[in-house]
Amino acid sequence: MNQQRPEASTPGVGRLEPHMSLPRVLADRLARDPAGVIFERKSSLGTEFVPVSVQTFAEEVTAVAKGLIGLGVEAGDRVAIMAHTSYEWSLLDFAAWCAGAVPVPIYETSSADQAEWIVSDSGARLVFAETRGMAALLQPLVGRLEHLEQVLVLDENAVETVIGHGADVPAERVAERSDATDMSSLATIIYTSGTTGRPKGVELTHGNFVTLVVNGSDDPNFSGVVRGADKRTLVFMPLAHVFARFVEVLCVYSGATMGHVPDAKNLVADLDAFQPTFLLAVPRVFEKVYNSADAKAGSGAKQRIFRWGAKVAITYSRALESDGGPSAALKAQRALADRLVYGKIRAAMGGNLAWAISGGGPLGERLGHFFRGIGVGVLEGYGLTEVGAPTTVNRPGLTKIGTVGPPYPGTRVAIAEDGQVLVKGDHVFRGYHDNPEATAQAFTEDGWFITGDLGQLDSDGYLRITGRKKEIIVTAGGKNVAPAVLEDRLRGHPLVSQVVVVGDGRPFIGALVTLDEDMLPGWLANHDLPAMNVEQAATDERVLAALDRAVTRANEAVSRAESIRKITVLTTDFTMENGYLTPSQKVKRAKVLDDFEREINTIYGT
Repeated sequence: MNQQRPEASTPGVGRLEPHMSLPRVLADRLARDPAGVIFERKSSLGTEFVPVSVQTFAEEVTAVAKGLIGLGVEAGDRVAIMAHTSYEWSLLDFAAWCAGAVPVPIYETSSADQAEWIVSDSGARLVFAETRGMAALLQPLVGRLEHLEQVLVLDENAVETVIGHGADVPAERVAERSDATDMSSLATIIYTSGTTGRPKGVELTHGNFVTLVVNGSDDPNFSGVVRGADKRTLVFMPLAHVFARFVEVLCVYSGATMGHVPDAKNLVADLDAFQPTFLLAVPRVFEKVYNSADAKAGSGAKQRIFRWGAKVAITYSRALESDGGPSAALKAQRALADRLVYGKIRAAMGGNLAWAISGGGPLGERLGHFFRGIGVGVLEGYGLTEVGAPTTVNRPGLTKIGTVGPPYPGTRVAIAEDGQVLVKGDHVFRGYHDNPEATAQAFTEDGWFITGDLGQLDSDGYLRITGRKKEIIVTAGGKNVAPAVLEDRLRGHPLVSQVVVVGDGRPFIGALVTLDEDMLPGWLANHDLPAMNVEQAATDERVLAALDRAVTRANEAVSRAESIRKITVLTTDFTMENGYLTPSQKVKRAKVLDDFEREINTIYGT
């Protein structure tokens, strides 16, 4: 290997054996704590959560695994799941693993074409669909695809139906399937939500997941966040996403309790009911929490107090990184701000939240310092589906806000000559399903996985992501611009929902901006402006002036040649429903550039 290539690594800390597997992770939890709580199920009425013991969950897993075997599922068969995050999702996951099968997730927002591709390419034998509507997308495939036998609907007692098919299957059959599974066995095929092209099926093994959860939970710098019966997390991200799936398995191994909610629509009430100690989320959630707190402060004295408190939190957090630490005066200011501001924000996040893990995109330094300053440490990390979720992460005692942390335990990270981040470790996927050409292209000759992201390693081995190689913009003047820096800063404004920076082959940098429909009414009221809808706001001079000021602040992070000179405000937001966002909240840049070509040309007067 080229010794000039910048590299950082963290040794693995957990003991790994070839016979380990995900069924064994559950069996070990059962052996050491059968009466402990492993999940809490949300009741059908209200927001109450009902505890489920390890013993109860393990018995249900065995019953469903027996049912799968009774339905003819063989070891290695694919079982697809299309559903929102729920207890049933985790139950089916572990039941499939214990039956020797391979669960294949389908996002609940997937179109008929997307779902068909996943079922077809993976060779799924059974599909579990949450609702009759989801099943309607999949049912026509039965008969058309030779391998697909049936679609089972969770809302129509699919779990009970499957359990019924296992009545005559001895539990020993499940034990045999589980025992035959080891680190090399295929655990899942996750289809990348990809911003372009047809999704590729990422093959992750039991060893990929086990390596991650053992090294994470046993890491002394991370165990205090996730390990033990007093640790709790509420998952609202889709379990079809590798980030949530990793945390699901991590909690089973670490002894933590996990709850499920289908989405973030009632997140404040759900957090209040569940009271998590740690949380995983994408950066947009943290932006929403901050902007909502700012909006609720209103105008006048209350708003001034909130913004003073926010400034104190950021200053305090930054001072933690200085040699002398926060001054006595700053500590006193923070104590006052805690009584006036921070306590209310922490209460809105459940009251017991100590740590949050942010992934899926860059978290701005300002937000990282704000949350640490109010008493909630946000541990920003970096990873991809191909590495099972994390490959670098900040941990307590090993945190540099503004970076995505040092390598995860058991991981090596390097920077290629062209600036791309390279990864090695036992958590790296084994290849793309039935796509040897793409698999070969994903690795260097000396075996490093090529992420496609651009980054830098500092002298302490902390990684900073600077952009995506495919997204680099080259202006007509030859200036290379990484859009992520500008997009992340501008998206922090409460009025802004999404940003796409443009300018490839153009004389200057511009941007398409969409408005946050939820935040708009509060922002208008706080600025003594009349109520207006998104269409009206997009052309209102006062709104545009506020956005121009936000652009000016965003431009402070870059050179003049890289700065945004002009924006166009769209009246259409980018969402998963209209196809402009992936399920992990990434903008499908190519689709936006294609569909909004006329608006982009308007920026440049063409």
